Amino acid sequence: MNMATTVKLYSARWVLPMATAPVEEGAVAIEGARVVGVGTREELAEKFSGAVVEDFGEAAILPGFVNCHTHLELTAMRGFLEREEGDFFAWLRKLTIARTLLMTPEDLYASAAWGAVEALRAGVTCVGDASDSALTTMKALRDVGLRGIVYQEVFGPDAREAREHFEKAGEKLSSLRAGENEWVTLGVSPHAPYTVSRPLLELLTEYAVSERLPLMMHAAESEAEELFMREGAGPFAESYKARGIEWQAPGVSTVEYLAQTGLLRSRPLLAHCVRADEADVATLKEWRARVAHCPKSNAKLGHGRAPFASFIRADLDVGLGSDSVASNNTCDLLEEARFAALLSRAAGDTLEGGRMLSCDEALRASTQGGARALGLERQTGALAAGMAADIAVIGLGGAHQQPVHDPSTALLFASSGRDVLLTVVAGRELYRDGRVEGMDEDELRDRMRDIARRLA
Repeated sequence: MNMATTVKLYSARWVLPMATAPVEEGAVAIEGARVVGVGTREELAEKFSGAVVEDFGEAAILPGFVNCHTHLELTAMRGFLEREEGDFFAWLRKLTIARTLLMTPEDLYASAAWGAVEALRAGVTCVGDASDSALTTMKALRDVGLRGIVYQEVFGPDAREAREHFEKAGEKLSSLRAGENEWVTLGVSPHAPYTVSRPLLELLTEYAVSERLPLMMHAAESEAEELFMREGAGPFAESYKARGIEWQAPGVSTVEYLAQTGLLRSRPLLAHCVRADEADVATLKEWRARVAHCPKSNAKLGHGRAPFASFIRADLDVGLGSDSVASNNTCDLLEEARFAALLSRAAGDTLEGGRMLSCDEALRASTQGGARALGLERQTGALAAGMAADIAVIGLGGAHQQPVHDPSTALLFASSGRDVLLTVVAGRELYRDGRVEGMDEDELRDRMRDIARRLA
């Protein structure tokens, strides 16, 4: 077969397709925006005899990482909220004031674009982004070239105002549909159980189901949220009282509450799920809900550790998220996967047969698992003929990585986003040779410094 002018072969010491076993001395054949072959370098060179070949040598080729929970518009707040991290309510209040009162739409765009640039540099090709300013975030993703779903956040804790908030949200979501393209699409995010009333949750769920919009929500994240749900106490309840908002605690876990409201029938993506017990995991499995596991953010804010091994045992669609860099400080899915594996092992969580979480399972959560969590598993997250040509090439020749006995182990425990050599989205080489294609990084860096000065 001769595909001289249309096919390019990327080859390396290792190819990790995720859906199938690793291939030593492997290659990936790409034609346009699609993968057309995965196998050994020798067999693909023979099959596509005239193809252009680029050999990365001591490296691994993977599907691009999928960061299934981000807030790219908050990238300018990296390190801005450190003093408030021991008080989640104060942390959220300071973040909200900064975003709504101190940052302009131009600031939010620059912040989202800088976050997208960081993602590409770390081999991330797809994000699930929750945004209060979805219009600007969608534009930033389109301009930088990332694939993703942008979930427009909706707020409204007062049940008396549910219809008003819903109608405004519906108008906004309808107008945002015009910003969708082949790679960037829209979702809806009722923000959290403590910022969205039950009637508004019900209305948004019905809307998402009828409009076939993916739905994402922060859920079971913190002790403050659990107190609010189970006892009607704590800082969120006190805030309600101060604002004259009535709240009758359901007396159950957040997951059970979301089942009672009907929200789980939308098969939502639930971010965090730190406060989820085995009964909650069973409920998530029953409703085929998805989970975005954010281990570093959860730990940094002192929220605890989500039961990652339980999610995997239950065969949930679970991916990894960095959350915002305001609560993580980096967007690096390799580091996120390493942290997820180490936390699970340190806690003694086990899978079938008493075994620890494997490197392959942690890496799969950062790629194929993330794609499944976003409902994009037919497009991205694995390398196979017909899938989108979303790839990351990671160098394995560093002193911190050699020798390589097993590529998965070397990637998970010895590598980071800084080892990425090439990031390709839909067949487009967007990051290579230390630079992101088509973006003025110097200008964006200056914009970040200017925003940081004004926030301070």
